Amino acid sequence: MTHKTLNILITSAGRRVGLIDCFRAAADDLGLDLMVHACDLNPHLSAACQAADQAHKVCRCTDTDYIPQLLDLVEQHKIHLLIPTIDPELAPLAQANTQFAARGTQVHVSSAEVIAIVRDKARTSDVLRKAGIAVPNTATHSQIVEQAAEWAWPVFAKPSNGSASRGLQVFDSVKDIPRSFSEPMIFQDYLQGPEYTINIFVDAQGQLQTVIPHHRLQTRAGEVEKGITIRNPMFQSIAESIVTALPGARGVLCFQLIDDPKLGPRVFEINARFGGGYPLADYAGAKFATWLLQEVTGQPISAHNQWREGVEMMRYDAAIYRG
Repeated sequence: MTHKTLNILITSAGRRVGLIDCFRAAADDLGLDLMVHACDLNPHLSAACQAADQAHKVCRCTDTDYIPQLLDLVEQHKIHLLIPTIDPELAPLAQANTQFAARGTQVHVSSAEVIAIVRDKARTSDVLRKAGIAVPNTATHSQIVEQAAEWAWPVFAKPSNGSASRGLQVFDSVKDIPRSFSEPMIFQDYLQGPEYTINIFVDAQGQLQTVIPHHRLQTRAGEVEKGITIRNPMFQSIAESIVTALPGARGVLCFQLIDDPKLGPRVFEINARFGGGYPLADYAGAKFATWLLQEVTGQPISAHNQWREGVEMMRYDAAIYRG
């Protein structure tokens, strides 16, 4: 089914004004009349909600009322495409996918099985390792304590279901590790070297169409602040292996790796959503927003891998004023 007027909803919109701009530019290119809805816990203080055509208040994505509130929104505003932006909302959205589809809404989310894997960093490491993909050595709290002599120190620790660089720690020895944590933690090799985000696009048939890495030259709060696109056949091969290991992957995903000078590239994170640095990929020619709009409107998808290498991005703060 095709749509001349298209309604999209960006959830947990926060500061994602750049993402809204990408979708608006994509709609213009396709000759679509786009209505952008955005929702957040506090839309009055969300820059992206202020930049949207309509803003909506919803509860936290961890609340039981979150999905019912979104279902009401998509039905009331005839939303064609729902685009999540943060990790904690992916699982409930994937589990409720059929409910949204019954209301005519396509949710941009991979299968519930894929989300369950990527939202558990210990499981992610295990699945990738079994698929022959290089990952850092990974251990649970009890394993790192029991096997301390087998590890090279320092080690890196993070919550197994964390996101946005929350709870990251480095421990110089096993004596520094607390006896307990407030949530499950994993411990990994403390990797050194340049860090990369690899943005990928998987079409509705599960075929990998695009692999666009960028070197994370500088980050802030877990998101790239300065970056440059690069081509690397090894990263292309890793992306192909990841998609094979996660057959339910769909749409836009990104993964991160560090190219350690001793160990080589090691994948340590997969985000099954638009990453914060997506506008760099879009500017370089990887028009994921365009391809999603083509998909939801029933147009032939123009996905390709012919993006521009050496495109640099330097993000900066801007302001929205009221009153």
